[in-house]
Amino acid sequence: MSPESSGSGRTRRFAALVRAVAAAAPRLRRWRRTIGFGLLVAALLLPVSVVGSVVWVRRSAQNHVFAVADVPAAPVALVLGAQVYPDGTPSPFLAARLGLAKELLDAGKVRALLVSGDHGRWEYDEPGAMSRWLVERGVPAGKVVQDHAGFDTYDSCSRARRVFGVDRAIVVTQSFHVERAVTVCRRVGLDAVGVGDDSVRRFERAWRWGGFRENFAAVKAVYDVVTGRDPVFLGPAEPGVRDALAG
Repeated sequence: MSPESSGSGRTRRFAALVRAVAAAAPRLRRWRRTIGFGLLVAALLLPVSVVGSVVWVRRSAQNHVFAVADVPAAPVALVLGAQVYPDGTPSPFLAARLGLAKELLDAGKVRALLVSGDHGRWEYDEPGAMSRWLVERGVPAGKVVQDHAGFDTYDSCSRARRVFGVDRAIVVTQSFHVERAVTVCRRVGLDAVGVGDDSVRRFERAWRWGGFRENFAAVKAVYDVVTGRDPVFLGPAEPGVRDALAG
């Protein structure tokens, strides 16, 4: 092939490419405008969703959060799980929740403790660590019931009602979390009130992060309640709480 023919072929291919790009340009501009509009709508809706969800959580929990001394008695304290260290020691946040639960039991505010947390991996066991912590500090083992599938707040509340048969409870967690926990539990059928721990505010960075995270967790709470989803693992009814109350 002569150099002239080769150059002519390249010219024709380039011209064809230019024509194709020119033909596609209006469609590309429309896609760009559509994507841009979608991003704009998402940017506007996100803060509205967050603010609306936070307001809903706070209003729903109003008059249902108390100090330990003032909280109305209930048969069960639902203690929500948190981080456990690799050696099986509860983190300070979790230990503070457990301390509050023990106070409630010692004061006669509750008669049994349902400790609910993540045991999705064999080597990581929040409810087992929670139970050990309580028993080592004098709580009778028969008064502590473990829920091994409390993977989040919604699952813990839903399983307390549907698996363990709890209909009235005091929810125990940190104060930045307690309004959402009470709201979710009440929306899934528990007559729930809550007590929140403030003692770990000294961990300022973790405390601020927990409070910030709650803004977005409120959106998830709305989704969970509206959809009425099943917990990650529902399973059959368990008699542990009934037996603990009877004992």
